[in-house]
Amino acid sequence: MTTVLSSPLSPASQDLRETLRAAQPVLWINPLQRLEDPQPVEVGHALGTAARTISLADIQASQDRFDRFAPLLARLFPELAESNGRIESELLETPALAAAVGTGAAGGRMMVKQDHLLPVAGSIKARGGIHEVLEHAEALALRAGLIQPGDDYRLLAEPAARAFFARHSVAVGSTGNLGLSIGVIASALGFQASVHMSSDAKAWKKDRLRQRGVTVVEHEGDYAQAVAQGRAQAQADPLAHFVDDERSLSLLLGYAAAALGLRRQLAEQGVTVDARHPLFVYLPCGVGGAPAGIAFGIRQVLGPHAHCFFAEPTQSPCVLVQMMDGQDGAQGPHPSVYDYGLDNRTEADGLAVPQASLLASAVMRGILGGVFTVEDATLLAHVYRLEQSTGLQVEPSATAGLSGPAWLLGDAAGQRYVDRHGLTGSMNRATHLVWTTGGLFVPPEQYRDFWQQGQALCNEARP
Repeated sequence: MTTVLSSPLSPASQDLRETLRAAQPVLWINPLQRLEDPQPVEVGHALGTAARTISLADIQASQDRFDRFAPLLARLFPELAESNGRIESELLETPALAAAVGTGAAGGRMMVKQDHLLPVAGSIKARGGIHEVLEHAEALALRAGLIQPGDDYRLLAEPAARAFFARHSVAVGSTGNLGLSIGVIASALGFQASVHMSSDAKAWKKDRLRQRGVTVVEHEGDYAQAVAQGRAQAQADPLAHFVDDERSLSLLLGYAAAALGLRRQLAEQGVTVDARHPLFVYLPCGVGGAPAGIAFGIRQVLGPHAHCFFAEPTQSPCVLVQMMDGQDGAQGPHPSVYDYGLDNRTEADGLAVPQASLLASAVMRGILGGVFTVEDATLLAHVYRLEQSTGLQVEPSATAGLSGPAWLLGDAAGQRYVDRHGLTGSMNRATHLVWTTGGLFVPPEQYRDFWQQGQALCNEARP
């Protein structure tokens, strides 16, 4: 069943509300998407602060910070030695995947951005999470005189710097993957690191954090409650820094820097992005910070012919309901998936978030192409299909974007989007890019369970 939402600020129809309450897949096309060259985006109103815009210059500044820290990262993490400290994933063209998910050659090229293989953290969160901790460490070190502009940042691995960082702490609330990225980089630099998690977060993620020397604080309740309690505890400690996935520009801009690497990879593989060669990017979405950062970066770096869509679980479509019923201001309506009778329980634990980031929705208001939702059964089936067609092994949340091409090419609402942009005659030259987000560190027995469930579902679907 497909439902097209009317306006992000108008009352939803009864049919739509019933569809959402029934946790049925929907496709929403953003009616406020602006078809124009990249512009700076105002974000201050979403944060409740003074006017603040972000632009390509901020993205480049984040990439420059990654570059300054690259020698240090190569020293701290052996897995980064070959890349000289650069955190990047491969871009893979996958013709076999197009057939596996029901799209053919008429829909253009199919590619996978393999952030589930990102070194150090094993997920997309390596980008934003590591960037924020690096920015915090840099600011502290400069103020303390441990480094000067232009210095070799490998100085921050010396005993004096580590002793200094050890007096400070870094905390985050997370369903797992952001916690892994924050915990790993913070502890590697010498910070005291703690991750606040809901009690139902995956046990193996908690275990991996503890093995890295990270303190795991478990909370009854969901992700939002874990974040709130972690934030409150950090605010009481003047030497604590809380990484706030809902409100952090540093996180968002760390994700946005990925677009610069993507531009290079597309050029290396002969992929053109223009009016005759559109790019469609499908991003799994939890609270919204990571996909919003990447989508913002893509629009700034690749221009208006790059179209980004978010994918959310049917039980946790927090960005969808925020874009539909909410406002971006810090004092405006902030709806929850619970308002629609949904339980926020999904196999895609990394996407199990009840309320969207206001910052993410503000950045996406005029950029995002749309949002589609995916059932757990489809996520598990995609785990199996992805492995069978490409050999890639990911967690269920990382497969959410695989449903995107079928929505765009085979659904009436998707066709209307194509027509609206004048792309009907260009789809055979399009590139569909599915962004995988996590799964590198999933225990083999856990992955085998996902795979077997997906196999059974695919076998049931065959005539």
